Amino acid sequence: MLEHTLLIVDDEPANLAVLTHLLQPYYRVRAVNSGRRCLAAVRPPLKPDLILLDVMMPEMDGYEVLARLRADPATSDIPVLFVTALDDDLNEESGLARGAADYLTKPIRPGVLLARVRTQLEAKRGRDFLRDQNALLDAEVARRMRENELTQLVSIRALAHLAETRDPETGNHILRTQGYVHQLATALQRHPRFSDVLTSRYIDLLTKSAPLHDIGKVGIPDAILQKPGPLTPEEWAVMKTHAEIGAEAIDRAEADIETTVDFLVLAKEIAHWHHEKWDGSGYPDGLEAEAIPLSARLMALADVFDALISVRVYKPAMSYEEAREVILAGRGRHFDPDVVDAFLTNYAEFVRIAERHSDTAA
Repeated sequence: MLEHTLLIVDDEPANLAVLTHLLQPYYRVRAVNSGRRCLAAVRPPLKPDLILLDVMMPEMDGYEVLARLRADPATSDIPVLFVTALDDDLNEESGLARGAADYLTKPIRPGVLLARVRTQLEAKRGRDFLRDQNALLDAEVARRMRENELTQLVSIRALAHLAETRDPETGNHILRTQGYVHQLATALQRHPRFSDVLTSRYIDLLTKSAPLHDIGKVGIPDAILQKPGPLTPEEWAVMKTHAEIGAEAIDRAEADIETTVDFLVLAKEIAHWHHEKWDGSGYPDGLEAEAIPLSARLMALADVFDALISVRVYKPAMSYEEAREVILAGRGRHFDPDVVDAFLTNYAEFVRIAERHSDTAA
């Protein structure tokens, strides 16, 4: 069974007959007598393995046919062997420069023709093999990346839920705050202050990292963490250490693997500084304004909004509108003013996220 298909393109019937006669014993051969018919004859599933193309043809010459073949992704990889009576070096150089695979001059010498065709088909077989191997490799890399991302996501969720088991009243808090942070970051992506930082990759890493903001609560004693009333100043001082505990735990995890993991960098920022305030009155380090990492500024608003609208043993839930007014009152004091503006613009979406992940939702 013949393995390869060749397409011969020549406006002279005699040339088509000679080439077909020479090649037909070894290959499947199709023949057309114009450039336009050539372009129609190469569309899948009729795509040939090699085209033998005459240069001098009426209406559309071989150079134009080659240009159109190369411009079309469906045919750009078909090797083209020019067959022509133009035998000077300049014509040969011109054909090769335009993307021809080889250049044969008439009259045709059968042995040379068969050798050149065989060489081009072997080269194409090699290219196709490499392309297929690269496609398989790309697919395997993509599969492993998806697997790694899933493992990463599950690990983050497991750690976040571990913290929740110590503070069971938080419910779907991590899902809601994750949604709020993503909404804020997306809304600010084109803002002049943030556009250099809030790339699509950064937003993806930030969203993945958000559930780890309170991981440090695993280090807070139950008597304080689950106390059904106001904390004493001494107890509050202990509670505030959860920010540093969380950051230190992530820092140690990074040290164990001796490399930097991008999403852990943001997770550490969020865990450490999401209780800082724009005016410098927050904790643990009293950072002020843009000294607070952007990731933590976004998380700060998301965390406070969700705490306000959620029931705690020591307080009832606020309405969405009441929480909105508290956030607005904190503009320029607790929160970055531009982050508050993004919240206000996207307030309706915050409400939808809260409703979607409500602790009382079925």
